[in-house]
Amino acid sequence: MSSTPTVLLLGATGETGQSILKGLVESNAFNVEALVRPASSTKPEVEELRSAGIAIRLADTAGAHADLVKALKGVDIFVSAIGPNNQLEQLRLVDAVKEAGVKRFIPCGFITISPVGGVMRLRDEKEKVYNYMKKQHVPFTVIDTGFWYQISLPRVPSGKYDAALARGADEPNEVYAGGDAPNILTDLRDIGVLVAQIIQDERTLNQYVYTCGEVLSQKEIIAIVESVTGETVEQTIVTTEQVQERLEGVRAALAADPSKPMNQVLAYMTEYCHSKYVRADNSPAYAKYLGYLDTRDLYPGTKTRTFRDFLADVLDGKVQRVYSKKS
Repeated sequence: MSSTPTVLLLGATGETGQSILKGLVESNAFNVEALVRPASSTKPEVEELRSAGIAIRLADTAGAHADLVKALKGVDIFVSAIGPNNQLEQLRLVDAVKEAGVKRFIPCGFITISPVGGVMRLRDEKEKVYNYMKKQHVPFTVIDTGFWYQISLPRVPSGKYDAALARGADEPNEVYAGGDAPNILTDLRDIGVLVAQIIQDERTLNQYVYTCGEVLSQKEIIAIVESVTGETVEQTIVTTEQVQERLEGVRAALAADPSKPMNQVLAYMTEYCHSKYVRADNSPAYAKYLGYLDTRDLYPGTKTRTFRDFLADVLDGKVQRVYSKKS
């Protein structure tokens, strides 16, 4: 029998999932398979996985417990990159992971550093899963990634890389609360490489880990962009008080109509903004305080892209706009 561990990935066709899949495959350290809902089994992106040699296991995360257990049998490491609106479906996955005897569960983290309890609704939902996972004595590693370079890039007046922007070209470059808060950032393309190292490292078992390419403030990002492009980034200043007012507004709208998708999106985005730029949660100092391990310390020999590296690739047309298939 092969001693190569089997890794099963949920969410392999998503933005984070695609990076994780690529990193796992290229590491040559695992048998890599994908967990897919039966209703999605014939979608073109799933057929692409099959064509690439990825074995597909079928099970619905909202389906029968027995079916989930069956799908997880023989899996050594289960990585969940489930979508933001389905986080609590992982509560059922925890039970299946435990019964199937999976050796390590990677729940869907992959966000910025923040505390639990009313700062970010998304973080609170994830922590419900983590707490249940711990209650069930499931071996785990929580991996957070800070914010992506791909969604931290300001627009320049010439529009020379508008095609790579994760937002509309007409949206202003907002600078929040002075623009000085340090933020943990990772190139989306590096996440999979680091995940592949983290999940086979005994030091990370039952630990929280964050990936990091660079730590930059908004002001520092703008300075890099202006230095490289020779253009002046137009900025819209948003004060701490304005961020707080927005936060109160979107939370009120969400409470009034939680079923409206746009209310959920605006709440997520504004809570990210408040946590990162006003509270300055997404920083190495705060991550250390919370007990996170840092991939820069764990894997000093692993080269990750700097923001300048990323910007050079953007200018060379090598970076595709994220979420482009959903627009």
